[in-house]
Amino acid sequence: MKDRYEIRFAGSGGQGVILAAVVVGEAAAIYEGLNSVQTQSYGPEARGGKSKSEVVISRSDIDYPKATTPDLQIILNQASCDEFIGQTGKDGIVIVDDTYVSSVPETDAQVFSLPIVKTAREKIGRELVTNMVALGVTAWVLEKKGLMKTESLKQAVLARVPKGTEEMNEKAFIEGYNLMKDTL
Repeated sequence: MKDRYEIRFAGSGGQGVILAAVVVGEAAAIYEGLNSVQTQSYGPEARGGKSKSEVVISRSDIDYPKATTPDLQIILNQASCDEFIGQTGKDGIVIVDDTYVSSVPETDAQVFSLPIVKTAREKIGRELVTNMVALGVTAWVLEKKGLMKTESLKQAVLARVPKGTEEMNEKAFIEGYNLMKDTL
């Protein structure tokens, strides 16, 4: 792992991007023994307004808590895509939702357009778990990069979701993981 790895989740308020970054940060710190810091930003509208959340993970001390050039971005709406895609780091990966992102601006990053929201809706029956599908996608990328085990992220998900929803959230996570796995 390079010294610092930056991840940004961006979308609309209510899509769970803040929780997604919190879960990645907890998985890194609790289950992988890495340093992590999570930050967030959202508009005054909250639900429906623009929202982003970032997590920085590192084996050494983290001297600045915000993502400056994310290595991985998970983008769930067009406004966030337009604003943030250009900030992706060299050799970075951008994963956009193909339901709410219809046009991807030019970038040097590797871009994947996946049916994240559609998967939550159609395979799980609830758009509410869009963030869990996105976390499954994230787990696949982080595992392939040698940064984190998928099991660590899954454990962090199950520790964080409300009691009684573990099975639904785990299924959404697995669907997201398979979505990315089947893409490459």
